[in-house]
Amino acid sequence: MRRSLVIVGAGPRGTGLIERIAANAPELYDGHGLDVHLVDPHPPGAGRIWRAAQSPLLWMNSHAEDVTMFTDETVDMAGPVNPGPTLHEWAGIDGRTFADRQLQGAYLRWVHEQAVAALPDGVTVHHHPLRALRVSGPREGRQQVWLEGRPHPLLADLVVLALGHLDAELDAEQHDLAEYARTHGLVHLPPDFTADSDLSALAPGEPVLVRGFGLAFVDLMVLLTEGRGGRYDGDTYVPSGREPVLHVGSRRGVPYHSKIGYDWTGDRPPLPRFLGPAQIDGLLARPEGFARGEAAVGLSREDVWPLVEKELGFAHYHRLFTVHPERTAMSWADFEEKYAVADPAERGVLVAAAVPDPGDRLDLARLDRPLEGVRFGSHEEFQEGLREYVEADLRRRHDPSHSPDLAVFLGLLSVYGQLVKLGDIGGWWHGFFSYLASGPPGPRLRQLLALSRAGVVRFVGADMEVRAEDGVFRASSPSVPGASVEARALVEARLPEPTVRRALDPLLRELHAEGVAESPDGLLRVDRTDGRLLDRSGRPHPRRFALGPHTDGRTPGAFTRPRTGGPAFRQNDATARAVLLFLAEAAEAAEAAEAAEAAEAAEVAEVAEAADVAEVAEAADVAEAAEVAGREKKAVL
Repeated sequence: MRRSLVIVGAGPRGTGLIERIAANAPELYDGHGLDVHLVDPHPPGAGRIWRAAQSPLLWMNSHAEDVTMFTDETVDMAGPVNPGPTLHEWAGIDGRTFADRQLQGAYLRWVHEQAVAALPDGVTVHHHPLRALRVSGPREGRQQVWLEGRPHPLLADLVVLALGHLDAELDAEQHDLAEYARTHGLVHLPPDFTADSDLSALAPGEPVLVRGFGLAFVDLMVLLTEGRGGRYDGDTYVPSGREPVLHVGSRRGVPYHSKIGYDWTGDRPPLPRFLGPAQIDGLLARPEGFARGEAAVGLSREDVWPLVEKELGFAHYHRLFTVHPERTAMSWADFEEKYAVADPAERGVLVAAAVPDPGDRLDLARLDRPLEGVRFGSHEEFQEGLREYVEADLRRRHDPSHSPDLAVFLGLLSVYGQLVKLGDIGGWWHGFFSYLASGPPGPRLRQLLALSRAGVVRFVGADMEVRAEDGVFRASSPSVPGASVEARALVEARLPEPTVRRALDPLLRELHAEGVAESPDGLLRVDRTDGRLLDRSGRPHPRRFALGPHTDGRTPGAFTRPRTGGPAFRQNDATARAVLLFLAEAAEAAEAAEAAEAAEAAEVAEVAEAADVAEVAEAADVAEAAEVAGREKKAVL
């Protein structure tokens, strides 16, 4: 019987898993037949997010040279390294290009084809362009994966969920706002992947409240401006007249930081230094556990956050002292020695003495909440103030004299690669990382400034509050005391939270009802070593795995910047090896069982043959006796 693996989700995660299966199979799987079933209504490789059927105006938020689907020697994994081209090498474009998502989708489709072609003989991939509805089957037996519109399930020795970004039910506040919109003839667009949203209800010239200032907002901004016929003439936006007026705010009240616009030069900071495998192992080994922190607050201030803060500070000051020593007041050797042993309060005193300019000091709290405690006298004053903030961010992010910012970016990647080993540490960290390290391209923020000057985008402020009252939606912010704006449309510009309880995906809902474990943030809990699903007693399922943003092992993305360790690649490799080992053992057990059956059958045949020989001999003896008796009778006569 051929072995069978079902992968639910054929996007970058599913493709990355196939690539790792192909890389590890020569060592772990000796040529037994295997059927790999990919279940996804969207095309393999690109999946939903990177599919070709979306606006060419939508870009990636990374330089083409910073996007790869291939491993290198910096990835901490047991499997072999299989190098391959980055997006810009494959496409033959300038590495500093912000490619559109259609081009990235083509790259992912090519990677998928290469991964499939690299699979050993006897391994066959089948794509089922359908939704998976549920998984059933005993823990110790083959699984059944039920597909939409199919009366019979796919049979699987193992199942891997690589579901990617998911739709979700509205939370309580969103439900109330949506109900208010229905009863008052308003428009409420809930969290969604912006390319999938129907924006036709947002009328030209009408005010629209937008809650969310990250990448989903940037997509919305593009689709409602250039997507409706507007254009840019240098730093000036020329409207088409079909744009609504976007009033945008969020918890921070500012857009994500611009992508850094210069290249790294010189030595990288030696990371990890203060948050590496030893510290992670120490946290995991504590009999009493460790404090993870509440999602709304962030990482634990007792256990985890001090290590993060120290690691990011080390990256920042290593770069400052070694590349810009004229802006420091002591040698790096002296600073590093004192920094290593200082507690947080002592580090503050040390930094103040060693770094004269406050602008050269790393202040994570101010970076996270730049409008905290800042008040403006009028709405127009705030518009000007926020434009100045964005302009300053763009200048700094494109000025290599501030290269400690790039060192912090590398520190963030290193920290994320370590923190995923702890499991769920709260959604705050993921948002903080995205805000600092995964912001929009600089040109997008220049477009935002042009739209602000044209009056197409208006800024609301930090801690934006939305109320449904007097037949409209009304927004306000403490950034501008006493000011408010009202509109008949509200857009929640962010992706749905990938929680198990609220996921619209029927497969996840079935798993939740069945008893799968979830983290405090509502993510699927998985075994940190190989991605196996955990039940509520902490027991790993022997035949079910999960990878991606719906798990508590989520990483910054399914692909990554070259030579940065790629935690997603490490996870893919660990899961692929666990899958292959399981399948190889199952095949060997099946062969042993077949051999045992054959031996038993041979033994039965041998016994039967012996019985037949005995019967023949006995018959011969009887015949011979009869012949002797006949001769004797004849003689008497």
